[in-house]
Amino acid sequence: MNPAKTSLQPCDLTTLVAVYQELQRDWVPSRIEKILQTDKHHLYLNLRTLHGRGWLLLSWHPQASRLHLSPAPPAEPDTFTFSQQLWQKLGHLALTDLRLSDPWERVVDLHFAPRPGEPAQWHLYLEVMGRYSNAILTHADGTILTCAHQVSAQESRVRPLQTGTLYQLPPSLTQPPPQREEPFERWHQRLTLIPIPLSRALLQNYRGLSMKLVREMGYMLQLDPDIPVNQITSQQWEQLWALWQTWLETLQAKKFTPGLTAQGYTVLGWGITQSYATVSELLQDYYQHHLGTQTFQQQVHQLGQKLQNQQKKLHQKAQLFSEKLSQVTNAESYRTQADLLMAHLHQWAPGMREMQLPDFSTGTLMTILIPPEKNALQTAQDLYKKYQKLKRANDTVLPLLAEVKKQLAYLEQVETLVQQLELSPNALAILAEIYSELAQQGYDWQPSTYRPNSRPKTIPFLTFATPDGHPIYVGRNNRQNEALTFTYANDYDLWFHAQEIPGSHVILRLPPGTRPSTADLQTTANIAAYYSRSRHSQQVPVIYTPAKYVQRLKGQPPGTVHYRHEQVIWGEPAQAPIAQLTWQYPQEQQSQPQPNQKTPSS
Repeated sequence: MNPAKTSLQPCDLTTLVAVYQELQRDWVPSRIEKILQTDKHHLYLNLRTLHGRGWLLLSWHPQASRLHLSPAPPAEPDTFTFSQQLWQKLGHLALTDLRLSDPWERVVDLHFAPRPGEPAQWHLYLEVMGRYSNAILTHADGTILTCAHQVSAQESRVRPLQTGTLYQLPPSLTQPPPQREEPFERWHQRLTLIPIPLSRALLQNYRGLSMKLVREMGYMLQLDPDIPVNQITSQQWEQLWALWQTWLETLQAKKFTPGLTAQGYTVLGWGITQSYATVSELLQDYYQHHLGTQTFQQQVHQLGQKLQNQQKKLHQKAQLFSEKLSQVTNAESYRTQADLLMAHLHQWAPGMREMQLPDFSTGTLMTILIPPEKNALQTAQDLYKKYQKLKRANDTVLPLLAEVKKQLAYLEQVETLVQQLELSPNALAILAEIYSELAQQGYDWQPSTYRPNSRPKTIPFLTFATPDGHPIYVGRNNRQNEALTFTYANDYDLWFHAQEIPGSHVILRLPPGTRPSTADLQTTANIAAYYSRSRHSQQVPVIYTPAKYVQRLKGQPPGTVHYRHEQVIWGEPAQAPIAQLTWQYPQEQQSQPQPNQKTPSS
C-alpha cells in the first residue's frame, strides 16, 4: 500500500508579496495576546487590533513554508521551547511593522516594540525558503536569541544560525531584479543569449521568479516552459513580454486576485477556477487541505505497513505452532510401541537391537528399535515419556495457535478498514479511533506526532439509500461497527456482512412490518461487498439476517460477532452506488441513541 504523493505548491515571492501587503494593511499595528506552537513547523500569533482579533500563522514547513491569517489553532497543550521563549520576550508587545527584508527576497521581518511608533526591540524573521525555511528571533542589534531550527557551523559554514551569534540574511541572489523600465530588446536578448529551455533562461537571468510562476505564464500562453528559447516565435515572445509586464505591474500596484487553479493556486488572477476574498483565505484552504491529505496518506501508509509486518510475524508463529502440532500425531505411535514392548518384555534378550512385534489392532508387524545402552523396559519408559511430552505440548500449543489465529483475523479486519479509508472530513477522526482501538488491543502504534483529542469527535456513518428510499448505514472501523450493530440497529433492521471475509458491518433500516424488495437487498449486498476485503472481486458472498440475531462474542476483539438465521446473497462491488455517499446518523436516533437490548452470547 503506497501513499499517493501530493505535490505541494511552494509559496513563492509573488505570493509572499501579496499576503505580506494584505497583513501589513489590516494587522499592523496589533498587540500580541498569545503565542502557540502546534507542531515543530507551525507557530500561531494571536493578534488584537482596534477592529478585532485574529491568528497569524508562521510556518517553516520544508514543503509548505508560508505566512497568512488563520482560524484559531486546536486548543492543545504547547510543549515547545521555541514558542515559550517567544512568549517570554514578545508577550503583550506590539507588532509595529511587517516587511520584506529585501523586495526580491523571501524573508519576512516582523518588528516588535512596547508601543506603535517606538523603535523595535525584537525582530522575528521568517525565512520562506523550502527545506531551508526557518524562524529566528533576534535582539534589536541582530543577536540571535532563539531559532526554530539551530544551524551549526558543521551544517553550514557559510551561514550558521545559533543562539548568541549575529543574524545574517541569506546570501543575495546574483541575478538582477526584473524592472518594468527594461526595454523589450534587452529583455529578449538576455533570454536568448544561450539556447536553453525557456524556464531555465528566466530563472537564471532574473530573481524573484519561481518555477511555479514560469509554468503559470506558460499555461496562460499555451507555451511549454521547457521549449528551447531559439524555437519560440516572435509572436510568442511578444505575448510573453506582455504577460511579463502584467506581472511586474501587479507587483508594483499590489493589486492581487487570489484563487485556485487547475494546477494549484495563484494570486495573479490567471486561470482561476475558484475565487477568494483574501490571499490568507486562499493559502489557509489550499495548505490545510494538502497538508491534511499528506499527513493522512502518510499515517495510513505507516499503519498499513505495521499491520502487514505484525501479520507476517503472527503467520510465522502460526507456522511454528502448526509444526509442533504435527509432531503430536507421532504421540500415539510412541504409546503403541511402548505398550507392545511392555506386553512382550519376556521376548527381549540381551544384545537385541530391535524387536518385531504384531500391532494390537491390525496384527501388522511393527519394528521397534532398542538403543544399545538400554533394555526393552527402559526403551518402553522412554517412549511413554515422549508420548506424555507431546500430549502436554498439544494442550499448550493448541490455545496458543487459537490466539494467534484470532489476532490474525482481527488484524486482517483492521487492515481492510485502513486500506479502504478515503480522505473525507471524518477520515482523521476515524483513523484516530483505529489507533485508540489498536492501543487497547496492545498495539501502541500511534505516530510520535499523534495527540489524542481530549474530546473525541462523534463520527457519523457512511449513508446510502436503497431504490425504495430506505437508508443503509456502513461502519468505517470496529468501534463504529459495534455501535452500528448494537446501539443504533433495531430489531426490524437487517444486518449485512461479507461472508467469512473482513469488512464493514452494514445495516438496512426498515420500518416495522416492512419487507425489503429484491432490489433493496441487492443494493445493500453490493455495498457490503464493496466495503469488504474482496472489493475488487466480481462477486462476493454476503450474509444477512435480522439485527436481533447478531450477538457479541465475549473475550473477542471489537467487531467480532456471532449471527443466526442468516441467508446468503451474492453482492457485486462494482454495482455499489458510491456516488450517493453521505455522512449521517440513523434518523430515528440522531438526537440520543438508545442501546439495542441484545443479550451477548456466552
